[in-house]
Amino acid sequence: MHRSQLSGFIIDCQDADLDRAAAFWGAALGMEVSPLPGAEGQRYMRLIDRQTALHIEVQTVEHPSRVHLDIETDDVEAEVERLEALGARRVQRGGSWWVLEAPTGQRFCVVRQDTPHFAARANTWT
Repeated sequence: MHRSQLSGFIIDCQDADLDRAAAFWGAALGMEVSPLPGAEGQRYMRLIDRQTALHIEVQTVEHPSRVHLDIETDDVEAEVERLEALGARRVQRGGSWWVLEAPTGQRFCVVRQDTPHFAARANTWT
């Protein structure tokens, strides 16, 4: 048994100016921009979602710009296997997470659980 839920969205920007990209998306979505600490702050900026508490980040990437969603789970391998059974395929390991591709072509990530109230809100899978 494991649990998972939609964690949030990552806005991938093929743009060397992370501050400018985050400022645009923060203003567009009406969200405060907050830098991440340490080395992560060179690649990621957080947008503070006060309405739905989704985890939203702007990140610099080398691939073409796109938006992808993250599914968080208390068991990354079990969730990846569940999604593979639904037709997803593994694309790339990214440290503690996996990049998957849906049967319809969209890429998304399966990440470790990190949001408050996860246990109360997440779906339970057996």
